[in-house]
Amino acid sequence: MNNASSFDTKHARLDGRMLIVGFGCIASSSLPLLLRHIDMDPGAVTVLCLPTDDIAIAQEYGVAIVQEALTEENYRTVLQPLVGEGDFLLNLSVNVSSEALVRYCWECGALYLDTSIEPWSGGGASQKGPPSRRSNYALREAVLAFRLDKRDGPTAILTQGANPGLISSLVKQALVNMATDSNMPVGRLASFEDWATLAQRLDIRAIHIAEHDTQIAAARKAPNEFVNTWSVQAFIEEGLQPAELGWGTHERHWPADACRHGFGSDAAIYLTRPGLATRVRSWTPLGGPYHGFLITHGESISIADHLTLRENGEVVYRPTVHYAYRPCDDAVLSIDELAGRGWVPQERERILREEITEGIDELGVLLMGNERGAYWFGSQLGTEETRRIAPHNTATSLQVVAGILGGIVWALSNPRAGVIEPDDIDYETVMRIARPYLGEVVGVYDKWTPLTQHSRLYEEPRDDSDPWQFLNIRVA
Repeated sequence: MNNASSFDTKHARLDGRMLIVGFGCIASSSLPLLLRHIDMDPGAVTVLCLPTDDIAIAQEYGVAIVQEALTEENYRTVLQPLVGEGDFLLNLSVNVSSEALVRYCWECGALYLDTSIEPWSGGGASQKGPPSRRSNYALREAVLAFRLDKRDGPTAILTQGANPGLISSLVKQALVNMATDSNMPVGRLASFEDWATLAQRLDIRAIHIAEHDTQIAAARKAPNEFVNTWSVQAFIEEGLQPAELGWGTHERHWPADACRHGFGSDAAIYLTRPGLATRVRSWTPLGGPYHGFLITHGESISIADHLTLRENGEVVYRPTVHYAYRPCDDAVLSIDELAGRGWVPQERERILREEITEGIDELGVLLMGNERGAYWFGSQLGTEETRRIAPHNTATSLQVVAGILGGIVWALSNPRAGVIEPDDIDYETVMRIARPYLGEVVGVYDKWTPLTQHSRLYEEPRDDSDPWQFLNIRVA
């Protein structure tokens, strides 16, 4: 049970200004908790958003509001009076280049955090060109190339929401939990190689970001409407990008529709089909076995990259890592309708918030391969508790906000860390700050394997010698 004092603590102080770029579902959900836990003057907070954004919550909390779209042509002119040295830019927008804003903050000495790496409008799912160039892999490689000689400078944390973001901390905590349960000495985990060695010793072959959303509302989805529990536009954008996954060293079956990128870390591959058209088998403690969507996410690439071991330049260990997302029922229906429309978005969209009547968002990591069984570790957050502890949030948004809050607190304590990813920051700090907002945080072992979901009624490719092959996990 969370202590009331957990929700009254100021975790860090910001002496400068905060600029929040974008004011959709996540930004409006974040504002109350940022003002609750970051010691700063509300008068020093500005929301920069589209003229079409709903600004009621920003008005309720008395922050400054500037309604102007950021574009590749005007962003420097618009940002110049709003953010400078010692300030914090929180980028929660869609279709605004993360790389451009990171570069701007680097030049002016401001801190930065976002929840996903975004291109300029027209550079994501709708971009013309080969699938590799429309991938999260390519977006990540571009920003990592920028940081090569800039490790000492204003902290800029990329992709620090729930997933990506918090999920990287959950992986580390899960690895420590499993080692403790196996009486395996952990020692000091000071480098990526240390964490990768621990994962190898635990025989972790695959990691799912396993999320099952059961939230429902009284008014169900209508025809020609996309319904979701968080940003519809962002979900469609990422869902129409190629399905991407970190590719493990245990894999023996190359997918017929898979490709390598041919540049960068080579930690991940992509499929020549969108994530919204790619299903995988997975499991959560409350939801049980399910079919999820293999949506591209930055953590599928970064976690796989950070849990890589090399000997003499050759990769000798890496787990397969990917998202396995079962969104709320109305979102599943919306995806089915979207596919039937040839991936042309519906004319109307609705984000479920106050109208949610019940349900939870079960978000965690499923680590597979260990002799004790599959291990799920994560958050089981329900509607009732969310409304009790965090205004203007759903269970889904609050898990994201918890990750954002943990990242901001870490950045304010480490303002000269340079351009980094969630895998680079102290997972214990993030978990400590986020945990009061995650509901029940549990770790559960189970004997589930993807082969238990295979039907014997029809022939389907499978490998009985190793249940954790992607061949078994993917739904044919």
